[in-house]
This record gives sequence, C-alpha cells and structure tokens, in this order.
Amino acid sequence: MNPEIKPKTIAASRVSLSQLMQPEHANNLGNVHGGYIMKLADECAALACMRHAGKRAVTVAIDRMTFREPIRIGDLVTLVAEVTYSGRTSMEAEVHVVAENPLTGEQTHTNNAYLVFVALNEDGSRATVPPLVAGNEEEARRMEQAKMRQQERLKQVKSA
Repeated sequence: MNPEIKPKTIAASRVSLSQLMQPEHANNLGNVHGGYIMKLADECAALACMRHAGKRAVTVAIDRMTFREPIRIGDLVTLVAEVTYSGRTSMEAEVHVVAENPLTGEQTHTNNAYLVFVALNEDGSRATVPPLVAGNEEEARRMEQAKMRQQERLKQVKSA
C-alpha cells in the first residue's frame, strides 16, 4: 500500500441523489422502468467511488439489483450510495433506493444494488484507491460482507 494514501471511512463516500419520476421514465402502467433506476444507481455509485478514490471511476460490474416494490410516476426517488469495499484499484458501492410519495411522505424501500468500479489515472490506467476503514461495528460487518462478495466475484471470473 502506498503510505501517502490515507484510509477513508464509508461515511466519507456517502452520496445521495433525488429525482421526481416523470411519465418519460415509466411504462404505460405508470411503473418506472427498471433500466432507468439502474442508470440512476450507476450514477450515484460512481459518485461515491469517485469521492472515495479522488479519481475518475468506471463501472466494472453490477452484481445484483433486486426490485422489491414498483416505483410510480410522481414518486420522489432517493438513492444513497456508499463504498463498502476497497481493493487495490477496485471498489464496491452499495446503493439503497427509496421511493417517496411527496404528498403523504410515505416511503418505500424499493431496491438495493451492488456495483463495482475501478479508479482511473488521467492516462486511463488503473489507479490505486485508499483503504476503507469502518467507523463502527455495523460498518465493519458491511465491509466483511462486501469482501466476501468480492471474493465470490473473483472466483466467478477465474472460472469463466
């Protein structure tokens, strides 16, 4: 590890995005397209990874995105992303998606997603990223789960 790179906390990478869902984001039934939510999740996760790395970051993989509840036209969607794993050049960001009815304030957790990014230097080569440190026991648990997901990803890549 480069001694000049100081560790960063999960909280230091936290980013949130909010957007009102409009008819152009949805199908004829008024349900927002999953692909549009995936785009927003990718943007939010990229920002968290760039904040952590202090460099540009590009998507390597979207591990999993589970749609628990539909998002409707008129919902205010808020995505919160944090870096939960940091390797030498790669990072995992976890994205939490909530839909809110802005008239009633009712909120529904609709999605979680895990995305992997690689940090890039100005010349496009892979850049070293800061280590990640937990601020509390919950963050330590989440980091351990992310480390296990990364190990599983690497196994899948080797067996492909």
